[in-house]
This record gives sequence, structure tokens and C-alpha cells, in this order.
Amino acid sequence: MPAVDPNRSKWIPWVFVGGMGLVVVVNAGLVFAALSTFTGVTVGQSYDRGRSYNNVLAAAARQEALGWSAQVSLREGALDVAVRDREGLPISGRLEGVLQRPLERTALPLDFAALGPGRFLAAVAPGQPGQWEARLTLTGPGGESFDIRQRVMAP
Repeated sequence: MPAVDPNRSKWIPWVFVGGMGLVVVVNAGLVFAALSTFTGVTVGQSYDRGRSYNNVLAAAARQEALGWSAQVSLREGALDVAVRDREGLPISGRLEGVLQRPLERTALPLDFAALGPGRFLAAVAPGQPGQWEARLTLTGPGGESFDIRQRVMAP
């Protein structure tokens, strides 16, 4: 029977220690990546907003029932808005809102002047070129509320 060398198996406990150390290092890297990157949350209070989604659908149905449409354009330092009904007739009323950068939440208040029935103009100077969103509300002659959200490009 050959003699057993007692030094031959001294490395086995170190393999287990090294394996556990590798697991700890990998898990620490994954925890760091999970905490320092995108959270996955795109909407605050998403559960509450989901529960009130029927209100969103009802508001969209009210908008659709009005049959109004808007054309929004941004050119030469002014936001031009034209609002028409289902038959193409202009809608007069009071228009208010903001011009907002979609990602930065920079909002420029707009002061509209009526150029005629269904036509509104607001002077605005977007500080940066690129995409902006017009978030407007038209209060019609009978008190109807029409929400307008349209993306425009600033030169």
C-alpha cells in the first residue's frame, strides 16, 4: 500500500474559499450594476395611475366626441395653432399652455393672441434646437375643454 502524502490535499479548502470569494465578488458587481443603472420605473405612482386608467379612457372619449382637430407649427419664433371642428369650421375660444422639452422638463409658458376664429399665435423662443412638445388646452365657446399635445421641431 502506497504511503499517503499529507501535503497533497492541503489545497482543497482553499478551492472552496476561492469559489466563495468569486461568488461574493460577482454578486457585489451585480448589486452595484443594479443600483447604479436605470430603475425601470418610467411613471411615478404607476399603480395609482393604472387604477385610474378608466378616467383616461373617458377623457379620450370626450375628446373624440368633440371631433375637433388642431394643427400646431413652430416657426420663426412663434407657435401657430389652428383649431377646427368636424366640418372644418374654425373654433374660437381661449387657448393656454406651455412648450415643453420632453426629456428635460423645461417648460416655456405661452401667451396666445387670437388672430381670428380658430387661429392663435404665441411668441416663443426655444433656447435649444430639437424636439419640443406643445401642451395646450382650448376652452371652447360653450366651456368645452380640448387638450392638444403635439410635438414640434425647433430649428
